[in-house]
Amino acid sequence: MSLEKVQSYFSEFGREEDIIVLNESSATVALAAQALGTKPEQIAKTLSFKRKNQDRVILLVTAGDAKIDNQKFKSIFQEKAFMLKPDEVDTRVGHPVGGVCPFAVNPEVDIYLDESLKRFDYVYPACGSGNSAIKLTVPELEEYTDFQTWIDVCKNW
Repeated sequence: MSLEKVQSYFSEFGREEDIIVLNESSATVALAAQALGTKPEQIAKTLSFKRKNQDRVILLVTAGDAKIDNQKFKSIFQEKAFMLKPDEVDTRVGHPVGGVCPFAVNPEVDIYLDESLKRFDYVYPACGSGNSAIKLTVPELEEYTDFQTWIDVCKNW
């Protein structure tokens, strides 16, 4: 269902045929990199966080090799980073664990792109399922994602 929602979203841009549906799992950075024949750091992983005392969710799209820096996160969002529990993700975001992406998400989701992505010519975000992705340039990722802003909230990349 979620993959179909993302395919419908990309059909608005004539890009639904560019979604790669794999025969194997791409639900983790390592599996996605192997399945797509690319470097793990070029997988655009999408992490989901709770907003304290709010009904909103934060999605952070980062490079596959980047880790959340808790001090940077707290500095930007004025609260600690608390990831959604796996059983909350599909309901709150609109995509299941392993297929979370910044496309066709629920209205109460705020999307941010991390600076760790800017070093690549192209990246591979998921497309709503644990076996899908799309190859996008960073400007295309910006174009197709209804994001708030670029932020620097990661380390180790």
